[in-house]
Amino acid sequence: MSVNRTEKLASGKAFDLVQGLTPLPASLSGPVVAIGNFDGLHRGHRAVIDQTQNLAARLSAPAAVLTFEPHPRAYFKPDEALFELTPIALKASILAHWNVNGMIVLPFNAEMAATSAPDFVENILIKTLGVTGIVVGHDFHFGRGREGSPDALKALGTQNNLPVEIVTPLVVGKDLVSSSAIRAALTEGDVGKAARLLGYRWLVRGEIIHGEKIGRTLGYPTANIRLSANCGLKHGIYAVRLAVDGVVHTGVASYGRRPTFDNGAPLLEVFVFDFKGDLYGKTIDVEFCAFLRGERKFDGIDPLIEQMDLDSRNAREALARNPDIPAPSLLPLAPASRSIP
Repeated sequence: MSVNRTEKLASGKAFDLVQGLTPLPASLSGPVVAIGNFDGLHRGHRAVIDQTQNLAARLSAPAAVLTFEPHPRAYFKPDEALFELTPIALKASILAHWNVNGMIVLPFNAEMAATSAPDFVENILIKTLGVTGIVVGHDFHFGRGREGSPDALKALGTQNNLPVEIVTPLVVGKDLVSSSAIRAALTEGDVGKAARLLGYRWLVRGEIIHGEKIGRTLGYPTANIRLSANCGLKHGIYAVRLAVDGVVHTGVASYGRRPTFDNGAPLLEVFVFDFKGDLYGKTIDVEFCAFLRGERKFDGIDPLIEQMDLDSRNAREALARNPDIPAPSLLPLAPASRSIP
């Protein structure tokens, strides 16, 4: 099903989210598009988006991101778990924060996988979506069997009088910026490296759910979020910041299986410093500022509470340092309430 939605953000900006292959709303008519998966929306992606906005300004056109759902890798290898860094809803909020005009989400299915490179450009991009310019990264491939390369895209653009720009790879320090490198860093608990590659501190979005309320009996009531089953974040304790109803708070979080108690499914449990109120049912954003220690099992409640006291002190110390090292925060991101025109 094709759905056009306008994200009405707290900032007052309009951000169009188009899901499915359908003519675009008037506000996105004739867009310049950045095309890719954009999982993580890292610094390399930001370079592509910046160039898209520059080209759009020169052409007096709206700037949009065109992406696919599910991730093509998940389509071709469904049995391999994919650690998704930025789900669609969070991706939309970040793009709106960056003043992109909208996002077009195309279904990646058998029909899309079988579409040739020329058909993708001529029938989908030009005839259906009315694209007036394209910007992609250096490693972008498209079309049946990945037959379309960046050079092939430029050639197709020339044939159709469509400007196409290719963005060179980005290196930070000795690291090539990529979604894979960020996933690897988070799997090791290296949220600092992930932040350097992203250009901001990695964050998750989720709804607060009821847990076993064990933390409350220990003097540490927590806000609990069930992350994706494929989340590859290292299990352990983190210093975090979180946004609740547009207000930023600090805290300490545990992500893991609670080996001292039930060793159950992974859960993110956030103890919010100096906070009183009911969070159940609220959707919050949580960013990871520092990794404090790995998850471990304790021999009893007393040593666990003692460690939790230490974790809280360490988290406060970590959060008191320069907050923009190694990368600044995106919080608070404006939450979106969707309306279908």
